[in-house]
Amino acid sequence: MHQLTIAGKAYRSRLLVGTGKYKDFAETRAAIDASGAEIVTVAIRRTNIGQDASQPNLLDAVPPSRFTILPNTAGCYTADDAVRTLRLARELLDGHPLCKLEVLGDPKSLFPNMPETLKAAETLVKEGFEVMVYCSDDPIQAKMLEEIGCVAVMPLASLIGSGMGILNPWNLRLIIDNAKVPIIVDAGVGTASDATIAMELGCDGVLMNTAIAHAKDPVLMASAMKKGIEAGREAYLAGRMPRKLYSADPSSPTSGLIGS
Repeated sequence: MHQLTIAGKAYRSRLLVGTGKYKDFAETRAAIDASGAEIVTVAIRRTNIGQDASQPNLLDAVPPSRFTILPNTAGCYTADDAVRTLRLARELLDGHPLCKLEVLGDPKSLFPNMPETLKAAETLVKEGFEVMVYCSDDPIQAKMLEEIGCVAVMPLASLIGSGMGILNPWNLRLIIDNAKVPIIVDAGVGTASDATIAMELGCDGVLMNTAIAHAKDPVLMASAMKKGIEAGREAYLAGRMPRKLYSADPSSPTSGLIGS
């Protein structure tokens, strides 16, 4: 199967994972290993990756030599805050340009503020960042982000941390069918079947955090998500049979039966 390519780099895994909400860095690493993920996203405002030398550093548990670190702007509510946060991240990661942009609209729903997201994306692309962008499942705004120069567009399935799964598959299909960059579902996945459905729709990948970290057994759920992603991708490539209501179609050959 073709690999996932983002900003010119190929990845075997189509599952991207977060690093928040685990009980400790050891559990974080165990879950990431079980997931098979190669791209790992880190909330710069909430996780120490070198900002505070007196605190444990996530990069000791999840080293950049082994994983592609994807700094994100979780907790930012304006374009200016998001841009400042990613400039800091680029310094901390020795000029690493790949980033995940999210500009939130309010702290309760965590729904994206799209005007501020578009504004931040324009600035970051001009400054040489390779921007993967969290957005609403609006096909028009998703295309606008692609045209600005984002390297991946990441529409939500449902609200961050909700576990509600894919609430609007039709919008996702519109976004996928009109895109020339990878489309990665970001937010709302609750269990492995949600990830499978996203991949069966034709998404290029899925990013998740809470669905794994808040499972009763995060490491086992990470393994389940890995399998769900792989099954959904294979089913998409295989091409499902058409749905046929009340259309009898015997599974076994009927020619050559006794008496026929």
